[in-house]
Amino acid sequence: MNRRSGRTVTRARAMRAGAVTAALAATLALGLPATASASASAPPTTQGIHRQDAPAIRQVVLQGAVNVRDLGGYGTYDGEPVRYGLAYRADALNRTTDGDLSTLARLGLREVADFRTPLELQYDGPDRLPAGLAPASHPVTDSGLYAQMLAAIGSRDPATQDAMLGHGRAEALMRAEYQAFVSDPAARAEFGAVLKDLASARGPLLFHCTSGKDRTGWESYVLLRALGVPAATAQQDYLASNGFRAAADAALRAALKQSGTMRDPDLLIPLQEVRLDYLDAALDQLTALYGDLYGYLTQGLGLDLRDLAALRARLVT
Repeated sequence: MNRRSGRTVTRARAMRAGAVTAALAATLALGLPATASASASAPPTTQGIHRQDAPAIRQVVLQGAVNVRDLGGYGTYDGEPVRYGLAYRADALNRTTDGDLSTLARLGLREVADFRTPLELQYDGPDRLPAGLAPASHPVTDSGLYAQMLAAIGSRDPATQDAMLGHGRAEALMRAEYQAFVSDPAARAEFGAVLKDLASARGPLLFHCTSGKDRTGWESYVLLRALGVPAATAQQDYLASNGFRAAADAALRAALKQSGTMRDPDLLIPLQEVRLDYLDAALDQLTALYGDLYGYLTQGLGLDLRDLAALRARLVT
């Protein structure tokens, strides 16, 4: 190839890259829907890992955690699926067994980002991870929700528990937490830092909070939308936590009732579930503060077009 031909090829590649970046920015700004199906085929099953019935959802089966999933497989606006094996979402990993550590080691993780606050770590303990892998702390506020739940349960008083969590108060706490995901500068900094780490191509990354449904659910939703996954599909991934957590959450409520700690443990259900109402509280806050997803990603989370293009290049194309 002569020098002129080389310059021509380089220029063509640059133009294509610029076109992809521009198209990505336009899609994020306008919220264009994706037309691709979210039922892309998964790679061969690995020991300890299997597909769920819901399209594209690939669970990592652990004994000490119930809501661990690969974020790959979802279709994007141009028909390309999100790649498997690069981004994982989870609940806390402080109770992993030796067998779980072997399963996690097979994922080849290079980073585990922990969204839990110091209070949560104090009560639940740090992650137990494969040798050579240490969690990176990215604490995101839960707006006092964990402390409120501990106080209500610890009171052992039905009237106090009803006053703290009943009559729509638990739901209001959840909406306030989701609004803070968008409005709190420290929360935005941590969410943005994890997305930048994902874009850096350092290796597979797993992020989690305590239950793997709220902070983790919001970050997963934002990531999938940033990659061009349609809103309805990203909502499906968000709501899937209810299915993965149902048995464990019901067992906790039953234990609290049997022990006499809570007369009405169903007061906890709004705190245990994810609901579109909660997600909408964050999205309404996003619209009010940043106008659209692109504004939130760039102005709120501090990502630039190179970061967004790198995310897509690494996780999709």
